[in-house]
Amino acid sequence: MTDFKDRERGEEAKFAFDEENAFKIAARRNRLLGNWAAELMGLTSEETEAYAKAVVQADFEEAGDEDVIRKLLGDLTSSGIEMDEAGVRSALEQKAVEARRQLISGA
Repeated sequence: MTDFKDRERGEEAKFAFDEENAFKIAARRNRLLGNWAAELMGLTSEETEAYAKAVVQADFEEAGDEDVIRKLLGDLTSSGIEMDEAGVRSALEQKAVEARRQLISGA
């Protein structure tokens, strides 16, 4: 019975670790997306920092990525940047890969 309990604890610890890493990757990805969009909009470094934080916060509105995509697309469009949803989704995927690499490398 002890082996089963040990295995159960191990699975729970792995699940918690995986969830924490997924959260860290998503937050880092959103910050990278915010920086990317801020650069396209020509924001200053102070505005870029604030905007990146706003993108991270936008991800807490609802489950999934739709809230972030909606924010970025709306902000880019209102700034006169020609961008479609596919372009934002592509950037989201690229920044997710970059965020994962950064997390793994400890950057």
